[in-house]
Amino acid sequence: MGDDGYGPAVVDELNAHYDLSDDVLAVDVGTCVREYLFDYLLMEEGRPEQIIILDAVDLPDRKPGEVFQIFPDTIPAKKIHDFSLHQFPTVNLLQELEENTGIRISILAAQIEFIPDEIQPGLSPTMTIAVTQACEQVMKFINNKAKDL
Repeated sequence: MGDDGYGPAVVDELNAHYDLSDDVLAVDVGTCVREYLFDYLLMEEGRPEQIIILDAVDLPDRKPGEVFQIFPDTIPAKKIHDFSLHQFPTVNLLQELEENTGIRISILAAQIEFIPDEIQPGLSPTMTIAVTQACEQVMKFINNKAKDL
């Protein structure tokens, strides 16, 4: 719905226009992010070293289209209890993943400009620019050119 499509748009853009190495997988998990994370928590072998979660947010102190990193222990309270369509993972699950598996969790968020009242595809022009910025940040991070997103 509108700018809430930021995460899938970043994944689509990464897969279509960026050279991801064989050890990098960009996946749109839709509303199943929790199931994926639980699987990683229970896996003995083949765990990823890093998970980057992409999510659109609506925070009062951010500008539309702003791309920024959120750390699991600083997830806004509004998101902590958000059981909406995208089923954002709980803080406890993210912290357990980091503590018990060694998987590093990063969240790359973008401030929404527009969420339509009725379901309709398409990002705002501001969020379209944010998708490109997010892709560049992810690639710098993957290629070890940035310590944080």
